[in-house]
Amino acid sequence: MASLHSREGGASEVGEAPRLLDRVRLRVRRLGLALRTEEAYVGWVRRFILACGKRHPETMGAREVEWFLSRLASEGRVSASTQNQALAALLFLYREVLGVDLPWMHDIRRAKRPERLPVVLTREEVARVLGQLEGMSFLMAGLLYGAGLRLMECLRLRVQDVDLARREITVRHGKGGKDRRTMLPAACVGALQRQLDAAREVHRRDLEEGFGEVWLPDALARKSPTAGRAWAWQYVFPARARSVDPRNGAVRRHHVDEKVLQRAVFRAVRQAGIEKHATCHTLRHSFATHLIEAGSDIRTVQELLGHTDVSTTQIYTHVLQRGGLGVVSPLDVG
Repeated sequence: MASLHSREGGASEVGEAPRLLDRVRLRVRRLGLALRTEEAYVGWVRRFILACGKRHPETMGAREVEWFLSRLASEGRVSASTQNQALAALLFLYREVLGVDLPWMHDIRRAKRPERLPVVLTREEVARVLGQLEGMSFLMAGLLYGAGLRLMECLRLRVQDVDLARREITVRHGKGGKDRRTMLPAACVGALQRQLDAAREVHRRDLEEGFGEVWLPDALARKSPTAGRAWAWQYVFPARARSVDPRNGAVRRHHVDEKVLQRAVFRAVRQAGIEKHATCHTLRHSFATHLIEAGSDIRTVQELLGHTDVSTTQIYTHVLQRGGLGVVSPLDVG
């Protein structure tokens, strides 16, 4: 049996996992994938190996992968999206780490996610929720609703992504790795300017104390090693404290943690007396629905949201405030 100690971080692993998990980590980093992707993939590969009796993945195939995914659904009762994340991790293992692209990999069926209509707030409900927020949380929630940003797209905004004069926001590396532009609500301009001033002051103090660097994609960090200290690359919503990068030990100022806004919105929804299961993403759903409701072209809304397929955007036509399927009940006629 291989050593029980990982070559990275001194973590204790099992069987063949130490060497293999290190290879997974290195491949994820070489491709420039996010830290949370690395953690998820390593976790699923570890669970797969343990569930299969610590056998090396090279000795296994479609039968074991499908058994593992079925076991997650039947015994673990995980959601379809979690099953698909596990499958993505195993496909990454075979293709990117082991260099194996077998025919059976293309035949594995992904779990079908149940089709559910998104939760949408009325304009009055959105106003009530925003009325319970203040400061940075108010501004971030305002951008989720007013610009249609996803939670992490908002948190990852850099200074150079915000154009106050043109009232425009550039979303870089959004879902699917795509860039897009969306509107910057006039109602957010003043608060956003004040937030940028506050962020600049944080950056100034960091530089004075010998820090001031933010994380950059690997390719850019190699090409321009000083860019991480430039004002243009700083996060619009910086964290309160500096942190240590678990990959290389560098001390940097990251963006604010997503839980800060998630908890603030959760409290605001409850305080506003709204019984719907509303989250940060509900504000984005409401953005799309209210635009379509106001007569915006669905293709324009698709571009603002960054959807690849217009069919994804069309789901919002089913939740417009015009009754079921937009028709009038016969009970209301007459």
